[in-house]
Amino acid sequence: MIRRLAGLAALAWVLGFAWFMLTLPGPGAPQPTDAIVVPTGGAGRIDRGIELMERRAARRMLITGVAPGVGPVSLAREYHAPPALFTCCIDLGRDATDTRSNADETAAWMRRHGFKSVRLVTSDWHLRRARLELENRLDAGVTVVGDGVRGEPRLPLLVAEYNKYLVRRAALIWARG
Repeated sequence: MIRRLAGLAALAWVLGFAWFMLTLPGPGAPQPTDAIVVPTGGAGRIDRGIELMERRAARRMLITGVAPGVGPVSLAREYHAPPALFTCCIDLGRDATDTRSNADETAAWMRRHGFKSVRLVTSDWHLRRARLELENRLDAGVTVVGDGVRGEPRLPLLVAEYNKYLVRRAALIWARG
């Protein structure tokens, strides 16, 4: 009996991982949102956020998890963006250090601005867990549009991310009771 349960659990994990790996989310629908949030940490994320802001896909953008000492002028220079875009419309969040604190920082920022929709721009392999965390911390009625930036993650990273996703999903379900 225990062997069967272990075998079924292993099969479920393998099938779930195949789904996770083969259906990595891509860019989100072209609908505009009130805001864009970009967690730091992956190639192409900030570039994608700036591109969307330049297309006026949102009114304001938060880059969450910015290291101390990094300023808007240096980011504008690094990402070849107009400094005026950073001055008017891009906020730098410095309190986050991981995916959960990115969600906390973003939710507080969304409440301060009264935003009701946000585009979450992050790596395709990270999007599901980041969205799970963010949706858990946002107020009811806030819409999250996922926007996956294509990456080339290695298998160990995908396995680790899938396991983190499963653990967080189970923990959130358990917490709801």
